[in-house]
Amino acid sequence: MATELRKSLRRRTSERFGVAMRLARTIKPAETAANSSGPLADLAGPPNRPVALFVLGPQRSGTSALTRVLSLCGGTLPTALLGADANNPLGYWEPRAAISLNEAILRRLGTNWYDPSFRFLDEQAADESANTACINKIAAYLSTLPAAPLVVIKEPRITTLSDLWFQAARRAGFDVAAVIAVRHPQEVICSIAKSWRVSPALASALWLKCNILAERNTRGMPRVFVDYANLLDDWRRETKRISAELPVELHTQDEDAIEKFLTPGLHRQRHSGSVTNRFGADWISTVYAALRDAAHDEPVDTATLDRVFDSYRASERDFRKAHEDFHGLSNSMLFRVFRPAVARPVMEIFAMLHRNRGTWA
Repeated sequence: MATELRKSLRRRTSERFGVAMRLARTIKPAETAANSSGPLADLAGPPNRPVALFVLGPQRSGTSALTRVLSLCGGTLPTALLGADANNPLGYWEPRAAISLNEAILRRLGTNWYDPSFRFLDEQAADESANTACINKIAAYLSTLPAAPLVVIKEPRITTLSDLWFQAARRAGFDVAAVIAVRHPQEVICSIAKSWRVSPALASALWLKCNILAERNTRGMPRVFVDYANLLDDWRRETKRISAELPVELHTQDEDAIEKFLTPGLHRQRHSGSVTNRFGADWISTVYAALRDAAHDEPVDTATLDRVFDSYRASERDFRKAHEDFHGLSNSMLFRVFRPAVARPVMEIFAMLHRNRGTWA
């Protein structure tokens, strides 16, 4: 028994070292320095720490299917999950407690899940004590999760708040890893627009924001990108990729359940054509190309993704400020009181006064 335990520990340590070396080869030194959780941060603790595997990506990008497959390959899900509905008849696999927690945090930051802006980054940077309180609340929730070597956590709002969740998970005693779902933007955008009855413009901005954050916030930690179409085409190949790239051990003992779950109905939106760019820039097609390459085991083009992040953030900040000023003026007392029927007589009175004084031609 002792011999088997020693062999198991040596094998786990070897696997963790192998993952660390792969990450070290693929992450630039500047990225590691910029991120307090470098490529070894989630592999440096005790060899038997449980792994919190976060499934990230925009809504409607295949995160639900990916989460369920991972749970059928040895991952443990939280309890008290959100139920299925017409938009997702096979289930969301999201813990209700995490949804409530994230909604409260987003509200504190003056935002919500359908906000396409990065305003929350400014709020987070401005209130460190509030961030600490949020991390403590998340860590308290994570401490209630089932005791298991691999816990799979998926809740779309976590993509926006992932920095807080990663810190909380480490504080709660987990190693942290991520699986990032990649799906053709037109499929996601059409699905969001249909499900939530919003414009393709807003759906496009949400796709862009969530994908940028999912990639950016997981630099320097174990991660793997999974193309949704590839998962449906050959889930065995994709789960092997995940096991090879992350410090997790997936097994396929319940293949029948996975085959039964991954039905053609999971791919209701299909699009294999070109990407529709919006906002007068190539941001959507550029981000998709970079993430699609990563899902095919190519190096992540972080320089290009940084360019898109910087451009998008600068543009949305300026437009956001312009719209806020517009709405502020539109709702001002002056604008509400001086309607055309009132403003015209007032202007005539001022005109008469100026004519009498000779100050208005």
